[in-house]
Amino acid sequence: MSEESVKSGRLRWDDLAAFLAVARAGGLAAAAKDVASSAPTLGRRMRALERALGRELFVRRTHGYDLTDAGIALKREIEDVADRIDRAAAIPETGGQPLVTISAGTWTSLALARRWRDIAGDPPDVRLRFVSSEDVLSITRREVSVAIRNKRPTEPGLAGRRLGRNDFAVYGLEGAARAWIVHSVDTPSSRWAKARAGKNSCTEVSHPRLALDLALAGAGQLVLPTFLGDKESKLERRSDPIVELSHDAWLVAHDDDRHLPEIRRVIDRLYLFRP
Repeated sequence: MSEESVKSGRLRWDDLAAFLAVARAGGLAAAAKDVASSAPTLGRRMRALERALGRELFVRRTHGYDLTDAGIALKREIEDVADRIDRAAAIPETGGQPLVTISAGTWTSLALARRWRDIAGDPPDVRLRFVSSEDVLSITRREVSVAIRNKRPTEPGLAGRRLGRNDFAVYGLEGAARAWIVHSVDTPSSRWAKARAGKNSCTEVSHPRLALDLALAGAGQLVLPTFLGDKESKLERRSDPIVELSHDAWLVAHDDDRHLPEIRRVIDRLYLFRP
């Protein structure tokens, strides 16, 4: 710990920030650069912090520092505070629009990107960053500003707004073979298609977007959400909505950040022009 902490008998934020740097980096060398310290000094500060707290925070190994259960708990407690401080201390860009990051799955991201002007405004009053991912990115840690998810949020501090019901169906180019195009990303629709394709899978790709390109080229059929498939003029719907794949779509944001003007505008536009 710092000398100021010892004299005051209280932990200072820079001690906790140093701990967080080590916890995130998994070692002293990389963390020392972030806190403008030497690795030996940082190591002594971590020992002093553990003594002050009466808890072992790290398991020191040859490859680096792993967190104990107490270390994981402390990291969880202060991470959100650190993110808030970083946001408050960030120097705003001059002359540019505020950035809003939107996370959604592949198909929803594609539909949103095609309507980017409806979301950004005309003329644009925000900068958009689309993050296409099937993983659930953290809004609490501000990895993204807004997310579209397939279930209502249950994490503390998050607010959700139901967008509507997403249905899925089988699509293919008119006259194209009924062999299946499947992808290796693990999603409910991917598992459903693979279970029915069996040995009748003509092509497997690494990303859902490639499967759509192959279907448009006449290589076979695939499962798409109806909000996307019905708008692909070259494709025909080959099935009724697949009941077991239907789910509600939810617009999710941080309960504090959703009141920021730029995020409020994007939320309202996403709801109005939802897929």
